[in-house]
Amino acid sequence: MTITEQYLRAYDQQLRTDAETPSAIDVTLEGPLRLVTFDGGRGFITYQDLGGADAGEIAVLVATAIAHFQADARITEVEWKTRGHDHAPGLHEALLANGFTPDEAESIMVGPLEGLARAVPLPDGVSLRKVFSDADVRAMSVMADEAFGGPASPRQADSLMARLARNDGMELWVAESQGQMVSAGRLEPVPNSDFAGIWGGATLKEFRGRGIYRALTAARAHSALAAGKLLAHSDSTEDSRPILERSGLLKVSTTTPYRWKR
Repeated sequence: MTITEQYLRAYDQQLRTDAETPSAIDVTLEGPLRLVTFDGGRGFITYQDLGGADAGEIAVLVATAIAHFQADARITEVEWKTRGHDHAPGLHEALLANGFTPDEAESIMVGPLEGLARAVPLPDGVSLRKVFSDADVRAMSVMADEAFGGPASPRQADSLMARLARNDGMELWVAESQGQMVSAGRLEPVPNSDFAGIWGGATLKEFRGRGIYRALTAARAHSALAAGKLLAHSDSTEDSRPILERSGLLKVSTTTPYRWKR
């Protein structure tokens, strides 16, 4: 078994469980599916595998899953998280037929945290810190929305504050330049596993290419190592994938989110 196959096996066995959704407020099991409800009217559908289901059986699973969320008036959007290495005949067609739209595929990256934790020099005037307060979390979310090119929305900040209140291990990190937040990301140590997730990397366009995101990633990796974690995982865009590869992470598969909106 290659190291990539070993990492993929660890990913499937350790992460595609309850560990994947520590902030869930409700989880309903439907066959192999986990139908998850989050704060803010968000639904999420995931699974360890589809149990060898054929195209007809998968079509029934998709229809049943979306009906579950349609029956809950609080739910305004749902994500079905697919993985490229799964055996899932007819899944793409069934999702489209039930009103889901695919996003861009991302790379599933796995590798040792030690490679990410190497010290990275910060540009002059840039500093890193964890944030906890409502004001800081909301400022971080506004900056991230701007970095991703979307309108500012309070929903993400509300969800993050609810997470912090649960004290489930999540850490929020920001980089600041002369008092302005310019980059941000989350650390998600996964209980009862070797993993910590590196998520939410957002850097303002004018501050990219200066090593700030790499330094922010190193700080999160160092924190995860101090908590006893060994492996990092992340769903990576093409912008951030080379950064993770240079630090020793490997692409083990792909993931494509499919989204439904009421």
